[in-house]
Amino acid sequence: MREFQYVITDKEGIHARPAGAFVKTAADFPCKISIAKGEKEVDAKRIFAVMSLGVKCGEEITVRAEGEQEEEAIAACSEFLRKYL
Repeated sequence: MREFQYVITDKEGIHARPAGAFVKTAADFPCKISIAKGEKEVDAKRIFAVMSLGVKCGEEITVRAEGEQEEEAIAACSEFLRKYL
């Protein structure tokens, strides 16, 4: 299992458009990918789950990947977050 933490810098937090694009990025990999905020952890391949976290600017999330291609998945998710959120 691989994971990393990221603090959201987008002033609107994780809203619909970047959440949808993030889900598409996660869906490119066969491993299980999740996003956690505090005690709540959700499937990163499901847009409603990602939106349900209600992540705001300045809040920290943890992205976890487990399984086949987990290293590539973490790299792609990390790059996406740094570029767009």
